[in-house]
Amino acid sequence: MEWFVSTLQKSPELAIFLTLALGFAVGKIKVKSFSLGSVTGVLLMGVLVGQLHITVSPVVKSTFFLIFLFAVGYSVGPQFIHSLKKEGLPQIAFAAIVCVTCLLMAWGCALVAGFDLGNTVGLLAGANTISAVIGVATDTINQLGISDEQKHSFINQIPVAYAVTYIFGTAGTAWFLASLGPKLLGKDVMQKTREYKQSLGGSIEDGDSSLEQAYDGTTFRVFETTSDFFNQDRTVQEIEKLLEQNGWPVYVERIRTADGGIIQEPSLNTRVPKKSRLVLNGPIDTLLNDESLIGIEVADVELLDFKAEALKVIVANKAVATKTLGKLKKCKERHGVIIRKIHRGKATIPLLNNVKIQRGDVIEIEGRKTDVDRFAAYLGYAERPSNVTDLLYVGIGIFLGGILGSLTIRTGNIPLSLSASGGVLIMGIIFGWLRSTHPTFGGIPQPSIWLMNNLGLNIFIAIVGLNAGPDFIAGLKAAGVNLFIAGIFVSIVPMFVGLMLGRFVFKFNPAITLGACAGARTTTAALGAIQDSLNSKVPALSYTTTYAVGNALLIIWGVVIVLLMS
Repeated sequence: MEWFVSTLQKSPELAIFLTLALGFAVGKIKVKSFSLGSVTGVLLMGVLVGQLHITVSPVVKSTFFLIFLFAVGYSVGPQFIHSLKKEGLPQIAFAAIVCVTCLLMAWGCALVAGFDLGNTVGLLAGANTISAVIGVATDTINQLGISDEQKHSFINQIPVAYAVTYIFGTAGTAWFLASLGPKLLGKDVMQKTREYKQSLGGSIEDGDSSLEQAYDGTTFRVFETTSDFFNQDRTVQEIEKLLEQNGWPVYVERIRTADGGIIQEPSLNTRVPKKSRLVLNGPIDTLLNDESLIGIEVADVELLDFKAEALKVIVANKAVATKTLGKLKKCKERHGVIIRKIHRGKATIPLLNNVKIQRGDVIEIEGRKTDVDRFAAYLGYAERPSNVTDLLYVGIGIFLGGILGSLTIRTGNIPLSLSASGGVLIMGIIFGWLRSTHPTFGGIPQPSIWLMNNLGLNIFIAIVGLNAGPDFIAGLKAAGVNLFIAGIFVSIVPMFVGLMLGRFVFKFNPAITLGACAGARTTTAALGAIQDSLNSKVPALSYTTTYAVGNALLIIWGVVIVLLMS
């Protein structure tokens, strides 16, 4: 045992990876539908391993935290910048008010309960589930004109308060918004959600989610033209028009004529006689209904032997960004292509005709390769699978952000600056937005974003736990119960304020209000619970803008709360 402890003390990098492994294992444990999550699991395991008195260089902690912050800014940058347009201002104002309420509640509870600076920062971070506050506040505390002993004491109190308040901040917020939120928004919330969905081109029928999922699960099938419709030759355009009356578009991709010849790329004017075979591309549920219109389904492996492609495309064309999904579906460039999903930030938005496309949206499309390539070129930039990260872009972004954050203005003894972490977050937002408008450079594949987010944050949290380990238990005993109670108020009151704002001030649709509340608090778990509760993806439409604003403001509050408490 002495050898093991000595090895970890001499090689603290091993302690970091041990903490990561244990933390992720603990974070995955579920009790019913609840789990601690990786961040809280890593923090608690860091505290446990930290009882061995392991010291890790603060440079390592800062490095990984800056990587995490740049990834956060890069991810939300397109939504943050594009939301500054006129139509996004109400949701920006809503998110800003909710975020200010989060700050004021943490500050007010700290003053009433007599919490010190460290506990207050942890309360703000944990109750609002915004782990990045820990790093931003730590940077700011280190700039204060106080003794190193005081700095050390405050910084080690932060993870104590964070751990105590995080669990209710996550589970309690999701429960409150999904269960009590609809009741606080008045009567007929489900009906109003369906009516809003109808205004966007969806169906008002109860339980009808097919319009939001219709493009999912597209496939290629072969049908023989044996129906009475083909008693006379028909053009491809006539066939597709007939099938579109059934619901979503179905396209004719290839044709085998009655004499056995194959037409590789039929045009709209290509004529199709009876007893021909057609490769149809469309939603599987629509294709299964086509036998009555076209004829019987047949097996023809040779006819299906052609190149098809599923591709993600970043919307960069300004002309596309002004269109609704309904108009985009009707443009000539889309012929032969199925739109499967639209991703906006962390949310997948519903596929409804009147939903507006934004620059920076990622659209999943599928079809014959030539058709997909044509439509992708029209939309913007094809994000083809790649494992290459533009590290030049990442390095310059983090460097410039750090330089921006190092600029300091002093008011008396109090330094006012964004700190390196705040500067990197802002530069990440700018660089993410630049990537969405000029996607030929600065590419960071989604797996790399995931790694930068998760590895950066969790190594930072692991080191926080390791360094705070020896003082953690004492701090927990001193203020644990009071912190938990304060955390409930800091988590729930801003959500209640948000619900009332959405209902009486901004007069949002209830589903939009609920999604905006979840976004302003950056709680993806709450969004999922709300969507399940309403049986609709409509809340995702307001989640994206408010999530971007909430991420930026709540992280910056790490600087503000230190200045208020100091």
